[in-house]
Amino acid sequence: MKTFFETPDPKAAWVSAQWQHDRPLISCRFEPTGQYVFCGSEDAVAERFRLSDGVKTVFSGGHTTWIAAFAFSNDGATVVTGGCDGKLTWWPAAAETPQPIRSIAAHGTQWIRALATSPDGTILASAGNDHKVRLWNMADGTLLKELSGHEKHVYTVAFHPNGQSLFSGDLGGAIRQWDVAAGTELKKFDAAALYSYNGGQGVDFGGVRALTISSDGKFLAAGGLHKASNPLGAVHEPLILLFNLETGALERQMIAEGITQGVIWTLKWLSDGSLMGVTGGGSGGWLLFWKTDAEKDFHRFQLPNLARDMDLHSDGIRVATAHHDRHVRITTLAPKPA
Repeated sequence: MKTFFETPDPKAAWVSAQWQHDRPLISCRFEPTGQYVFCGSEDAVAERFRLSDGVKTVFSGGHTTWIAAFAFSNDGATVVTGGCDGKLTWWPAAAETPQPIRSIAAHGTQWIRALATSPDGTILASAGNDHKVRLWNMADGTLLKELSGHEKHVYTVAFHPNGQSLFSGDLGGAIRQWDVAAGTELKKFDAAALYSYNGGQGVDFGGVRALTISSDGKFLAAGGLHKASNPLGAVHEPLILLFNLETGALERQMIAEGITQGVIWTLKWLSDGSLMGVTGGGSGGWLLFWKTDAEKDFHRFQLPNLARDMDLHSDGIRVATAHHDRHVRITTLAPKPA
């Protein structure tokens, strides 16, 4: 259960810590106990940084290429890494010299793009380039269900707060809601505004890069990009689609004008009901903030370098971002101490 120690203040944001790895970072997640942030990078290892002092521990031997996603047991004792080699690997999260507990070929040789753990901690969801979503027993890695229906790469998965359904989004802008117990599709959401096909360049571009459900179960937010007039030239802008979960209707398109080479990689709800996204690209790295009743962002915080991923700490005010310049950074959404 998350405990929010104070109300986040995006307008007071500041970078409170940063630590470096040997290669550019591509992913980051806080673990449930709040002691560490885990990162994946452009190599075959994961990095664990201790928040109190930045001490780094390397997790090696579980993958042959980049680690794109993380998931955790509810007690924080176990971390699962998802690799671009199609493997899922279980590890002891707090070990001083971590070794893999198990490793399975979860998506063949296709990239694993996203992982999520059910609210009760019993089910692990994985999604990847093989167009599949799979549900696993978190405790022992047994395959529970395979969810088929996506026609393109699946980029993101997110459980509903009640744990009864799962959402997945793909390259083509299709969002599917699944019944977890039955393994059947419940509903589709049209996020085609996040997708484009450029015939001249022969490029499928965009897609649903981020999904998050509000804690009250009212809204589904999907992030990515639009205005992709030149995909190979990285000409596009960030876009969020806000859906009403009860009706399935699109409530609002939320934009960030002037960030002409940005894409929303990750979205998180803040405790005050506002929405935070991270964007990275030719326009640099930004944390962007929206109110659900407004189209335009109400604040943006420029990060020191291009950002590729983001996570929110359980205290509700610390934000981790993974950067191309090899750093993981902690941004605090509260005034600096006097």
